[in-house]
Amino acid sequence: AIQQVMKSGEILGISDPQTLADVLTTGVQSSLNDPRLVICYEPSTLETSQQASAFTNLTRDELLLQVQKNIRHEVLEGNVGYLRVDDLPGQEVLSELGGFLVAHVWRKLMGTSALVLDLRHCTGGQVSGIPYVISYLHPGNTVVHVDTIYDRPSNTTTEIWTLPKVLGERYSADKDVVVLTSSRTGGVAEDIAYILKQMRRAIVVGERTEGGALDLQKLRIGQSNFFLTVPVSRSLGPLGGGGQTWEGSGVLPCVGTPAEQALEKALAILTLRRALPGVVLRLQEALQDYYTLVDRVPALLHHLASMDFSAVVSEEDLVTKLNAGLQAVSEDPRLLVRAVGPRETSSPGPEIGAEDALEAVPEVPSSEEARKALVDSVFQVSLLPGNVGYLRFDRFADASVIRTP
Repeated sequence: AIQQVMKSGEILGISDPQTLADVLTTGVQSSLNDPRLVICYEPSTLETSQQASAFTNLTRDELLLQVQKNIRHEVLEGNVGYLRVDDLPGQEVLSELGGFLVAHVWRKLMGTSALVLDLRHCTGGQVSGIPYVISYLHPGNTVVHVDTIYDRPSNTTTEIWTLPKVLGERYSADKDVVVLTSSRTGGVAEDIAYILKQMRRAIVVGERTEGGALDLQKLRIGQSNFFLTVPVSRSLGPLGGGGQTWEGSGVLPCVGTPAEQALEKALAILTLRRALPGVVLRLQEALQDYYTLVDRVPALLHHLASMDFSAVVSEEDLVTKLNAGLQAVSEDPRLLVRAVGPRETSSPGPEIGAEDALEAVPEVPSSEEARKALVDSVFQVSLLPGNVGYLRFDRFADASVIRTP
């Protein structure tokens, strides 16, 4: 494409170097459909490579300051751990500061009931740090191949595996993990979000990620003041299958929401998931105590006990999943679970399957005028053409109401 443009002669007539850089950028991006390729004109630039991670070439004390700046944590309401990573250090730094991170960060998060990993502000980092993050969230009984990285300058591939041992403890596999993303989440952070999503270890909440690259380098073009920013390494994504990765397209969240609302959404999801065991238990009790087709109850209880709720992120998901499963097992379309609002939950009767209780006729008022208004709201009476009487009522009253004088 570049040769064809040069043969036409038009591009050679551009005298302004910045305009030339913009035209070249548009040309290579459209030809390859790759927005990561950028050509710029920088006459004052001396460096020939992209800015390195904030953790390189620092003393130990300087590293500690950078860690505290780029890796923050706290315990939120509901005993939810929050870990924000803005720049992921590599293996050397993590090995050097591993004890500090475990003692001052990780141990304070180990006792939480769920974890939010915030990568919304993480635009880069070191590839060698990826297995550390994944390993602390992966059970230690298996070692998993999570990615293969191809490096073009050296024409080599590097396999990334979870670590067989970690300093300190791993986060329990029984606890939920939510990863927050934004449209600025890029590079190494995207790979972490992608791997955890493909492993079904985390629920990704937020925006589709940047679709960047693991390693972007800024290369001087010849002896000119023009530079080309180009991805020089690539994820081959073994977990995705078929060679599909996040590069170019980004990581699609499990739950899409604006980045600034992602934490609030994540906490709402975790509140729902924290309530799941109690909901299932009450549903089992209701089936045992109330379901009239007694012979089908054991199969229903077994089905509930074996259901996978890992993908449930909303009340709608839960209701759909429960209804599909219970009706299929019982072969009874009348068996119906529904979500109720705050006003309804105060109604008497069992918490699940309480249709009659939720729609109970209100207490009969004492005044004649109020009684008439109540009757008018429940019954519809009219005379149709041909002297045909029409009486409609949508619910039956309790016998005590009918007997009321």
